[in-house]
Amino acid sequence: MTREKLVQTALGKEKADLILANAKILNVFTGEILSADIAITGGIIAGVGAYQDARQCIDLSGKYVVPGFINAHCHVESSMMLPLTYCYEEARRGVTTVITDPHEVANVAGIEGIRFMMNSAHGAGPFPAPVNYYVQLPSCVPCTEFETSGAVLDAAALGELISDPAVLGLGEMMDYPGVFSGSPGVYAKLNLAAGKIIDGHAPAIGGKELQAYIAAGVATDHECTNITEVTEKLRTGMAVLIREGSACRDLDVLIRGIVENKVNTRRIAFCTDDKHIRDLRREGSIAYNVKRSIELGLDTVSAYRMATINAADIYNLKNLGAIAPGYRADLLALNDLEQVSIERIFKDGKEIDLNADAATAGAALPAGSKNSVHIAPLGPDSFKLPHSKTVCPVIEIKPDQIITGRATVQADEVEALLRRGALCKIAAIERHRATGNIGVGLLSGYGLRRGAVASTVAHDSHNLIVLGTGDDDMRLAAEEIVRIQGGYVFVSDGKVQGSVALPVYGLMSDASPDVFTARLDDLIKKIHAAGVPKDVEPLITISFLALPVIPELRITDRGLFDVTKFCFIQ
Repeated sequence: MTREKLVQTALGKEKADLILANAKILNVFTGEILSADIAITGGIIAGVGAYQDARQCIDLSGKYVVPGFINAHCHVESSMMLPLTYCYEEARRGVTTVITDPHEVANVAGIEGIRFMMNSAHGAGPFPAPVNYYVQLPSCVPCTEFETSGAVLDAAALGELISDPAVLGLGEMMDYPGVFSGSPGVYAKLNLAAGKIIDGHAPAIGGKELQAYIAAGVATDHECTNITEVTEKLRTGMAVLIREGSACRDLDVLIRGIVENKVNTRRIAFCTDDKHIRDLRREGSIAYNVKRSIELGLDTVSAYRMATINAADIYNLKNLGAIAPGYRADLLALNDLEQVSIERIFKDGKEIDLNADAATAGAALPAGSKNSVHIAPLGPDSFKLPHSKTVCPVIEIKPDQIITGRATVQADEVEALLRRGALCKIAAIERHRATGNIGVGLLSGYGLRRGAVASTVAHDSHNLIVLGTGDDDMRLAAEEIVRIQGGYVFVSDGKVQGSVALPVYGLMSDASPDVFTARLDDLIKKIHAAGVPKDVEPLITISFLALPVIPELRITDRGLFDVTKFCFIQ
């Protein structure tokens, strides 16, 4: 489509491809609701006003029309679905643009994994590209030097992809100690992304350290958990992404703080970060954030701006996020603004079939993607705790948070506490090269009273994590994970009680969402029946216990790690 054709359509001198007539349009620039028609040509909005001449006309009969939603930060792998399947699930829920950081698969398969995530997102189906799929290149693979990942990506490796049109910049810079210390590797990546958007990952970072982090070029953060943190980061010019995922649910407390403190939302957007397919189907995605924010007292226009134009502006997406001439015709027709009741979805001026399923069978899987879990043989002493004559440190789970606390127990009480289910053992087993590395520690707050749970979803290096009340069940759970080549397993009384396979890099399933979520629900019920409280999500909770950049204690394949001191506990 030529610029001239768009101009002539806007002037009413040439037929539009599509007119959406009699719409109530949310203008995100002025905050007005305008009654008008939308003329679309070549997937682009030509004009908003009074238009009649078109090859196709859809009378919306006074329905509200808003820009398609933008998920400003997500990890597709965390849905446990293949990219194309994930895109269809998001599209059916009003998200027409996703900005994803594929650092989960990159930690397993490096550049090959990133290319797979980018290429397979635009596969076959009833519409060619269900969402705009943008990528932030993973900045920290591995996340830290204190764990073993399946790949190491330096600036030279990332340079292969930095100029790709789908790449917006650099993904979350978790290595803030490297930023502060002047790490050459970190700065090579920051310099590589100069002029592009660099995402941050700075939980509880403030004061001069925050100033330094921003000075390094970091532009966004999605780790805020209180309004004080939001305000300080906004004052630096940083954009804040409010996260509502499966494990991290920050939206309620942050929106309440924004409303109570009358915080300007111009530099705030919405994201899901890590959201499982089960929760995506049950709650929705960005539409949920909009609806819930309105329920919490945020004014309606601000909520929609945070879901659309704010995110577009933060990521320099010049033709997305608004209903105006020259913008892509990514649009939602709603029955009700406050309820976010989506009736029709248009992507590039074409209506999306809300009942369509992704053609997952057409996704070509790279060689080796279904053979990525390799561990050294396990023996009777593999899960032996580090020797201590006095007290043992304990990773303490906190409800509804991914941060952990630190507790201690007397060494001579450990066995009795394990038998009662008051404690679990937890181990991280290196699973990329079968090195034999195993870190072992103790965990409280999970609630498991019998058996063991294992998984290859263990952010960010995705080694094999297993926890349990007895070594034999832990060993069987780990061995079953290897047999099914990744996923989640529950073992009790020496038998495998249930499992969900994630054979693609040990992170994703190639099953249909319906089949997969049914299996997942069944597994979760069995783990709850073994003692894990209903308010603890048993799989999501353990997936973050190996992430050594979030306070306070974590377990990696090299041992128990103190994030506050950035060192191992001896």
